[in-house]
Amino acid sequence: QVQLVESGGGSVQAGGSLRLSCVASGNIDSRRCMGWFRQAPGKEREGVAAILISNGGTAYDHSVRGRFTISQDNALNTLYLQMTSLRPEDTAMYYCAAADGPCGLDRTDFDYWGQGTQVTVSS
Repeated sequence: QVQLVESGGGSVQAGGSLRLSCVASGNIDSRRCMGWFRQAPGKEREGVAAILISNGGTAYDHSVRGRFTISQDNALNTLYLQMTSLRPEDTAMYYCAAADGPCGLDRTDFDYWGQGTQVTVSS
């Protein structure tokens, strides 16, 4: 089992920035991939960004490419999501996730999930 705890959410105005963090614990050596997902009210959970732990390779949804950056600090077992130029449509609950297998933006590939942190962007 892998436990994930997110932090860093909050309320910002459009154009602002936030950095989300996710600390992993437990059987962390089984992880191959880490990702960030988000879910707005009434919508499905969607992949935002993912990172391959071994070489730092990344993938982004087109809606956030160029504005969001996913990164990792393996010494701290921590995943980050730096979000800039935030828009009202970025408002959602953001979840950290870990996968033992394929690495991409498909939520069905992820095995472990955090409880989420809320991001609210006002216009």
